[in-house]
Amino acid sequence: MFGLLMYGLTLLTMIGIYGVLTLALNLQWGFAGLFNAGIAGFFAVGAYTTAILTAPESANHLGGFGWPPLAALPVAMLLSGLIAWPIGRICLGLKGDYLAMASIGIAEIIRLVFKNETWLANGTMGISTVPRPFESLGQPWGNAAFLLLVVLILVVLYLAAERAWASPWGRAMRAIRDNELAAAAIGKDVVRFRLEAFVIGSMVMGLGGALSAMYFKFIGASATEPLLTTFLVWVMLIIGGSGNNRGALLGALVVWLIWSGTELFTNRLPAEWITRSSYLRALLIGVLLIVVLQRFARGILPERPPRRID
Repeated sequence: MFGLLMYGLTLLTMIGIYGVLTLALNLQWGFAGLFNAGIAGFFAVGAYTTAILTAPESANHLGGFGWPPLAALPVAMLLSGLIAWPIGRICLGLKGDYLAMASIGIAEIIRLVFKNETWLANGTMGISTVPRPFESLGQPWGNAAFLLLVVLILVVLYLAAERAWASPWGRAMRAIRDNELAAAAIGKDVVRFRLEAFVIGSMVMGLGGALSAMYFKFIGASATEPLLTTFLVWVMLIIGGSGNNRGALLGALVVWLIWSGTELFTNRLPAEWITRSSYLRALLIGVLLIVVLQRFARGILPERPPRRID
């Protein structure tokens, strides 16, 4: 029973963290139509920032600042936003596939800096001494308290995103998404609005990375792979329904349940197949995406008209 309880807490915590990431992507894609394929980069910035600020001093990486874990969260968000701003200024003139290619290229540069600058983050070995809030409570209470923290953050983000969606800012954002020229013709500052969505969404992605690093008490090159931090988040949003914050959360729930369930299945495969299991799981998620889009072209919970807030 204790093992099942710990597994349940882990499952719910990861759903919450991916919920944070899908809300962030929905702000960029669902609100503003920004095709950001570089989620992994901002995730890595938030995760490594938190690890460096909170991890004990080590000869293998930068650290030893002794920050409390919760105090590092706003710093991780701020640094992610500061890095996103110049990237947005440079890249947001691109559209569609070109923006996707530019963003994924920049994300890989960020990831490779952390991977290869050994003095900064211990290279491929990563940082494995990241403190987690509420550890002193013991198990399972420490994990349960961290889950409550993730849920609280997720609720605050959801309520803020819902209000933004129905506000004049959200209406302007959707107008730019649907017809950029028409929005500019009525006086909307297209560049400023798009940059705001990109920076705020990237800050929330950094928050998701910070929470993940704390929960696993580790951050390394393997934890920021695009498969886990870009591909899965996009699938979650598309399946749940972009332009709908509830759909974003539903997508995180459905896809992570399937991803975790397939891990239980692939662990029972012969040894020579276990090393290929991540690709088999990605294949199953891809098949699910095709099936869902054939039945729900705009996601399970498609975009709906907002309640007006002036």
